[in-house]
Amino acid sequence: MQDSSTHAGRRGHGGRGPGRIDPEDRAQLAESPVDPRRVLALFSPHRLAIAFVVALIVTSSVISLAQPFLVREIIDVALPQGDTSLLIWAVAAMIGIAVATAVLGVVQTWQSTKVGQAVMHRLRTQAFSHVQDQSMAFFTRVRTGEVQSRLTNDIGGMQNVVTTTATSIASNVTTVVGTAVAMLALSWRLSLLSLIVIPPAIWVSRRVALMRRDKTTELQRRMADLQSQIDERLSVNGALLIKTLGAGRRSSDQFEGASSDVADLEVKSQLAGRWRMSTMTIVFSVIPALIYLAAGFPATSGGMTIGTLVAFSALQATIFRPILGLLSVGVQWVSSMALFSRIFGYLDLPVEVTAPSDPARFEKSEVRGDVVLDDISFRYPKADRDALSSINVQVPAGTSLAVVGETGSGKTTLGGLVARLADPTSGAVRIDGVDVRDIAPEDLAAVVGVVSQETYLIHGTIRENLLLAKPDASDIELWRALAAAQIDELVAGLPEQLETKVGSRGHRFSGGEKQRIAVARTLLRDPRVLVLDEPNNSMGCSFRTPRFYRRGRATSRPDARRRLLGRRYGVPCRTAPVGRGGR
Repeated sequence: MQDSSTHAGRRGHGGRGPGRIDPEDRAQLAESPVDPRRVLALFSPHRLAIAFVVALIVTSSVISLAQPFLVREIIDVALPQGDTSLLIWAVAAMIGIAVATAVLGVVQTWQSTKVGQAVMHRLRTQAFSHVQDQSMAFFTRVRTGEVQSRLTNDIGGMQNVVTTTATSIASNVTTVVGTAVAMLALSWRLSLLSLIVIPPAIWVSRRVALMRRDKTTELQRRMADLQSQIDERLSVNGALLIKTLGAGRRSSDQFEGASSDVADLEVKSQLAGRWRMSTMTIVFSVIPALIYLAAGFPATSGGMTIGTLVAFSALQATIFRPILGLLSVGVQWVSSMALFSRIFGYLDLPVEVTAPSDPARFEKSEVRGDVVLDDISFRYPKADRDALSSINVQVPAGTSLAVVGETGSGKTTLGGLVARLADPTSGAVRIDGVDVRDIAPEDLAAVVGVVSQETYLIHGTIRENLLLAKPDASDIELWRALAAAQIDELVAGLPEQLETKVGSRGHRFSGGEKQRIAVARTLLRDPRVLVLDEPNNSMGCSFRTPRFYRRGRATSRPDARRRLLGRRYGVPCRTAPVGRGGR
């Protein structure tokens, strides 16, 4: 799939100008074409609401066309003849039309926004659930920014498809057809003249718009680069890297250069935009002037009255913008289909780790915790060799196992298979004789606890991080879990204790302290099997002592039996070496 994180960001900055189809949109549709029937199916539950919106658009456009005819009656009849009753009626009608179109516009926006948000909500929740069901291999292959872009920028663009693209097409078609009929009714001669004048006027306007689009596209690319520098260098890890490398001056110089480029392009973009507005102003001024000129000659005026001339000029100005909008329908269509293509690309991702259709009975209270890895082999997608090959391990209830080996030998993968973060290519992982593939995900998560090598803490309080494991846990349970992880004394010494903010990704604490909080969070679930992914690196020697395990067991239920699957030797348990090639 194509990465859209930067692409979506560019869309959000300046919008799409009229003219050319974006090459990225064209490439997206060439790679993943979209069946329009699938798009229509998204909106089928809202058929009545959409029909109502279209009716509002047509009604509003038709009502608005009455304004020039009322002006003609005022100029040709009411004012010259002093017909005050007609004047009052016409003015009241004009005010009524203005109020009616405004109200219809509000109702139309309300309904179209409701439809757009309903479809967005459905797609967003479907995509979130589907992505959340993916295996960990998916998240290691795809950038986090790309996932976020799909769920925010691309799905967020759905609102624009409904409220802008679809409604503008309906409105423009109605306005152009209705205005053209009204112009022909007023003067077919001047209508033919307009057909000659409008095409070159539109061509000039589009050429200027294309110039601005090119400048804006380049500006958006530079803005994305500038934003990337800010995100990378002003984050906690980025700032630490810059400071430790002594690259502050070089980083500032690079940012200054990028900012200068953005400033120059912004000036050029604004100038191109000003030229477009100036061109539009010239067009809107020239066309009425030519109409007035034609009305001065008997051959082209056809006995036109002043009121008819004013009404025709108003209609002439009205038809210009809708025609420009209709000329961009192709671009809008490709852009919208590319949007759906990216969204459907995520919804169509196969789920590598699927929940069992008929899960086995697996009550946590009845689980002993016997773990068996039966002839396990595992290969990552598109890899040319197995990460694990023919692994046979038994960890009886009440015992612990330390898995040791070189970097890249498959130790983390082995622990992930126990928690079913992925499924083995061959073989089976069993807990108490039950294949983990036959256990419901929520039941397995209640039994197997995992503390990953890279500790992840949300940007919240210690309490909020702990409650992720057990939302209804009492303070007593929280402190017991902290005590089991030997971090209770540190937390108790903090001014705000459990309400202490951990900072971005827990950077307020050391690596060992963060991992102890993560251990406490996992112990709070009282798992029967505990997988510790390389805990000894950052938790210090005290973690390896028998006191930790005694203390941990003392704070748990007497009948709770845990398995420790560690990655480093140094704890009181038997070891299982893993060599190169995952053997």
